[in-house]
Amino acid sequence: MKNLSDRSSHFTDSVIRRMTRISIEHGSINLSQGYPDFNPPQEILTRLKEVADEDYHQYSITCGAANTRKALSDKMLHFSGVYYDPSSEVTVTCGSTEAMMASMMSVTDPGDKVVIFSPFYENYGADTILCGATPIYVPLVPPTFNFDANVLEEAFKQGPKALILCNPSNPCGKVFTKEELETIAFLAKKYDVYVITDEVYEHIIYAPHKHTYLSSLPGMRERTICCSSLSKTYSITGWRLGYTMAPVEISDHIRKVHDFLTVGAAAPLQETIITALRFPDSYYEALQNEYTRKKNLFLSGLDNLGLKHNDPEGAYYVLMDISEFGYDNDSDFAYDMSKKVGVAAVPGSSFFREDENRYVRFHFAKKDETLIKALDRMSSIKRLLAK
Repeated sequence: MKNLSDRSSHFTDSVIRRMTRISIEHGSINLSQGYPDFNPPQEILTRLKEVADEDYHQYSITCGAANTRKALSDKMLHFSGVYYDPSSEVTVTCGSTEAMMASMMSVTDPGDKVVIFSPFYENYGADTILCGATPIYVPLVPPTFNFDANVLEEAFKQGPKALILCNPSNPCGKVFTKEELETIAFLAKKYDVYVITDEVYEHIIYAPHKHTYLSSLPGMRERTICCSSLSKTYSITGWRLGYTMAPVEISDHIRKVHDFLTVGAAAPLQETIITALRFPDSYYEALQNEYTRKKNLFLSGLDNLGLKHNDPEGAYYVLMDISEFGYDNDSDFAYDMSKKVGVAAVPGSSFFREDENRYVRFHFAKKDETLIKALDRMSSIKRLLAK
């Protein structure tokens, strides 16, 4: 038989989702794949029940139901001060995964280059390969995960078509400062580069850090594609609702790609989520407070166990330093931790382009009792896993 596609041989399955399968196999607490074990807000669930009896069971328009796009545009304007025309510049997608893929396919051609900060969410590497593009990695240097502006400019000098910016960042929880974003914006304009933003965790920020929308900076609206998801903000990861916002000439291309990738997102869920998109500011304040509390609970637990880790500025992930355990391979450590300790994490090497094997990533979007149970199991980690 003839060979299968070459492009699909250049990346693995998702390491994150693989660790979920390993977690299930060993009955461990899954702190690898980032989804909550608690319900969405009751207002969303109530509206979902109502929608089940209403007339939203057939295709919506492929780019997204008009009232959903309007609600997304209103929310974006409220939080960023940037207006996107819902009729022509907002596209509803099947999660941010599709939003990123459609954006990449709309911007890049085979042979183009794309700048990616490392560590990075694993999909970005696969996205570039599927588009036939070549990634240029720029390190975010531990433990602060800042970047060197000179190194970044050297990447821009290589003639990339686009830069991918995850802010707040998965996996390291970095929140890019306004000054850092201004540096990125300056270089993007200087070298005529598009920026594709992944802002899934825009509302999960820890004081005193603040989220700045890159598209709100002078001269950046016209060259920025904003990608986001409703999964994390409203605890509905299984609904697969995302979106893009971009100038009309870019959105025209995104909509064509989106149409043939997935046709459209689920119509009943698009109608339901409008309720959440109209939540008052108090919802987002409460969300930030709740995740701050969960972060403090989990990180203080790691501290009490004498386990080293970074201090995330946003999102709901933490990188634990496993150097003291004597493993040569963080994948082996993650596998042993799931099997012997009963807690699943993601090997950090799956996020780094650099030769980095000293981290595993946990997430803390779980009920208190789940986090406490995980920490209790991890009290034996040094005894069970130290080489």
